[in-house]
Amino acid sequence: MFQNITYAMTCIYCNGSCIKKGFQKNGNQKLFCKKCIKWQQVKYSNRACHTETNIKISTLVKEGCGIRSIGRILKISPTTTIARIKQIAKNIKKPLTLSNKTYEVDELRTFVGNKTNLYWVVCAYERETKKIIDFNIGKRTKRTLQAITSKLELSHARKIYTDGLLMYKYILSKSTHCCNPVSINRIERMNLNLRTHLKRLNRRTICFTRSVIMLSACLKIYFWG
Repeated sequence: MFQNITYAMTCIYCNGSCIKKGFQKNGNQKLFCKKCIKWQQVKYSNRACHTETNIKISTLVKEGCGIRSIGRILKISPTTTIARIKQIAKNIKKPLTLSNKTYEVDELRTFVGNKTNLYWVVCAYERETKKIIDFNIGKRTKRTLQAITSKLELSHARKIYTDGLLMYKYILSKSTHCCNPVSINRIERMNLNLRTHLKRLNRRTICFTRSVIMLSACLKIYFWG
């Protein structure tokens, strides 16, 4: 039986004091915080356990590094990298859709798994803040587009600019919809940035998305992380 000996170490989660509570299989001393009821170690041999790892992963995703590239740079496994990207994205909240604003909506074509399995990334760009306020991933159907346009109309958008895709005429009201390809040059530039910065969206590359979940997670980190 191990005795609970007070150890002069501050908890990395709540700044409380920890006590010794046995050992890991690799021999590292285990610590337990009675305040936040969390386990930790005196010394971590795995680099993924460091608190700054998530920040580095977010930065590398935005700079166009793939899963294996991030793993090589940070010296962590690809499986851990994927899990961390999903965890980071899960904690990111979308920005609020403000009322009486002008938006641009456009689609970016990509594929998941293989080139015959086409998907579209539909984004809503707010002109005043110059940011993407929402996006949706799916097939090129009314349902995929309406997941974005319905939110914009509920926010009483002043104008919604789109390209000449016919489906927009049936899902947007005539009072707010403006079909003018020249007026969506800002979001078109954003699409170019996406293809340049995110490796999974680059053209003619061996890096591609194998999961819609991972594509969504990387986009969340890129837009709002």
